[in-house]
Amino acid sequence: MNAAPQISRRPSTCPHDCPSVCALDVEVLDGRSIGRIHGAKQQSYTAGVICAKVARYAERIHHPDRLLYPLKRTGPKGSGSFARISWEEALDRIADNFLKAERDFGAESVWPYYYGGTMGRLMRDGINRLTHAKRYSRFYGSICVNIAWPGFIAGTGRMAGPDPREMAKSDCVVIWGTNAVVTQVNVMTHAIRARKERGAKIVAIDIYRNATMERADLALCLKPGTDGALACAVMHVLFRDGLADRDYLKKYTDAPHEFEAHLETRTPEWAAAITGLRPEEIEAFAHLVGRRKKTFFRLGYGFSRQRNGAVNMHAASCIAAVTGAWKEEGGGAFHNNGAIFHMRQRLIEGLDVVDSSIRALDQSRTGPILTGDPDALEGGGPVKAMLVQNTNPMSVAPDQTKVRRGFSRDDLFVAVHEQFMTETAAMADIILPATMFLEHDDFYLGGGHQHIGFGPKLIEPPGECRNNHEVICALAARLGAEHPGFAMSPRQLIDATLRESGWGGLAELEEKRWLDAQPDFETAHYLNGFAWPDKKFRFKPDWGNVPFGTSVPRGPWRDMPNLPDHWGAIETPNEAYPFRLATSPARNFLNSSFTETRSSRAAEGKPKVLIHPRDAARLGVAEGDRLVLGNARGQVRLMAALFDGLQPGVMISEGIMPNALFEDGKGINTLTGADTVAPYGGAAFHDIRVWARKAIDPVKEADRGQASEMAGGVSV
Repeated sequence: MNAAPQISRRPSTCPHDCPSVCALDVEVLDGRSIGRIHGAKQQSYTAGVICAKVARYAERIHHPDRLLYPLKRTGPKGSGSFARISWEEALDRIADNFLKAERDFGAESVWPYYYGGTMGRLMRDGINRLTHAKRYSRFYGSICVNIAWPGFIAGTGRMAGPDPREMAKSDCVVIWGTNAVVTQVNVMTHAIRARKERGAKIVAIDIYRNATMERADLALCLKPGTDGALACAVMHVLFRDGLADRDYLKKYTDAPHEFEAHLETRTPEWAAAITGLRPEEIEAFAHLVGRRKKTFFRLGYGFSRQRNGAVNMHAASCIAAVTGAWKEEGGGAFHNNGAIFHMRQRLIEGLDVVDSSIRALDQSRTGPILTGDPDALEGGGPVKAMLVQNTNPMSVAPDQTKVRRGFSRDDLFVAVHEQFMTETAAMADIILPATMFLEHDDFYLGGGHQHIGFGPKLIEPPGECRNNHEVICALAARLGAEHPGFAMSPRQLIDATLRESGWGGLAELEEKRWLDAQPDFETAHYLNGFAWPDKKFRFKPDWGNVPFGTSVPRGPWRDMPNLPDHWGAIETPNEAYPFRLATSPARNFLNSSFTETRSSRAAEGKPKVLIHPRDAARLGVAEGDRLVLGNARGQVRLMAALFDGLQPGVMISEGIMPNALFEDGKGINTLTGADTVAPYGGAAFHDIRVWARKAIDPVKEADRGQASEMAGGVSV
């Protein structure tokens, strides 16, 4: 008989791109493999709760399809033909191609490319040290927060808010623009506690009846991109019915009288025509938050997926200022706590050698960049070589037709450091096998809460997998890049960064398991004033000067309204494209992560689109029929799922399914635009207008699709 494994429980932190950044207890079996993963009960935010996909992480880390050895391409790009090579050969080939690109086209022709496949500060951001030391094209990461964050900061002046644990002390929790049950499970932990212990009401505002809406006391299902209209109508009612806190407004806001006058015409009836809600629903919501001063507005990342998302986020955040909810424990508005950590990553990122004159290429415009768009290239030369870590642009980047065309270029050298054979890895010239979070040391910041967490190396990686830091340092040596960070170990870099940032050292973090960085109540609630020179919350944002990193304004930012409003910058339906499509998160995937695990794929099934029964009837579509969606960017085929929990004219496709699972190999982001979104860039994943029709046989479909695109689209 086989002896039972020796199980130890070890601490860690979830590395994935999720605001919850859960503290974990990991079962380690015989010191070699992992079993079940649990939430750490002692951490006051995670409180022992984690999502199901991370709980079964053993399925992912011990997956038989993990990449284990370096590979070189032996066939055409995208053919899947690779041969095993040594690490020395792989690194030498990458370095030789980078040096050749630099000689022939200049250092800016090399573009190190990364994002949030891990949120570990060292393993995610260390690639920037190589970028800056070599003066390569910088990477402008815009695909996630760039629309929502400026909207929140436009009012407060700072990306921080009340302690998220205060949701448990609220009388009303408004979960707006996030399906928290699926994407931020710990939000529900604290909201439901408030309901049980205080009789709090939970309000959910979203664009379809999802798992969070099902658990709410009041669920408002509005049209995509109309949140600003709802917020303005709510504030109209608050002023009209004497529910605005005028003392608070006088002391803490910049233009309350001008704002009140502006809202006089933003009635519930006005907003109903825009949002699709009934006026009485808007009135009920306004009276609920107006009478329950301890209202906590938990504002999500759905705001960061619309072309008018920054305006909508700002408008929603203004409600707490009108009611004076900021004064209350359990009240105020929260999106992310990024500013409280004041992390100084000089050594990790090489920030002391940054040359700000070097172009920063926008991630959301990957397709135009790689296909030679002069504007996207910022007037510079072409990208000739790339190293990709922690992201899968062949699946997640917008305007996939151009992305695929760009990665298919024979004159573009691509190295991909990955865990699985993703669609991006399949387009690479060199593939390097990567570690997972339990196979290296790193530290993490809780954007959705207030903890700094550590994730130690718990087991050895399989095969010849190496971590991101090892790869960057090995390439630096071959490329002649110099910086003290290249000579330091991961633990040394973590320790030095924590010390420079005022958080003690690594030994203290390891001993405590996590550090609570939450500011005092007065600071978190801005009772000493908001983070502007005049200390006032801004109803009148200065969109061109929002303190959003070192970014410069992009897109049509000068057209943004100077007071909260409905800004019609979205892709509105028209005769050619009568439907609005949103690509909302799936419960069992996280962007393109977990799409490789059997349990997640089984739970999500085939690519499908939710369509209202009335729309389906007009199209002659029944449950399970094949449906074609299209616009000027391309076409995709999905299975129709009839669903009455959204407004007619709206469609939802959940999750970023692998392109290969779609009938013609074209994933949902084929339809997403790569235009520059105001005020600081971003990708409008939930802001897509399309035509739709029932699929016919492939030959006829191809002929009809070609004709329809020449005509500019097909109406219903």
